[in-house]
Amino acid sequence: MIPSLDFSSLKESHWSQFGARFVIGGAVTLGTGLVARHWGALVGGLFLSFPALFGATATLIERNETDKKKKAGINCRARGRKAAALDAAGAALGGWGMLCFALVAWLTLARYPTALALSLAGMLWLIVSASLWWVRRHA
Repeated sequence: MIPSLDFSSLKESHWSQFGARFVIGGAVTLGTGLVARHWGALVGGLFLSFPALFGATATLIERNETDKKKKAGINCRARGRKAAALDAAGAALGGWGMLCFALVAWLTLARYPTALALSLAGMLWLIVSASLWWVRRHA
């Protein structure tokens, strides 16, 4: 699968699905802020890596794919589960990139200008995530 943009799914989504993503993401962000306020920025930063939207997104992907099959007269949830699993695999690859981003940012932000440190971290995130995607695609 080659990454691409597809806006057709926006037509199939209901406003409540976007609302659920917003509420869950906001709740996780609020929780992270409360943890950081109580235990400090280092501990709070660990919670920033929590995939705030993944749970809601995986559920919506599964539901949308299952609904597509039902509309076609097929009663099968396997396709929805496989689509959500594929999204989870991509999130895991991106997670490794984010881990590298965090490590480089942590090591460089105190020593170098912010723009340089974040640029280096961002480039490493892109390289690691794209490399892992390529390896998975060609393995």
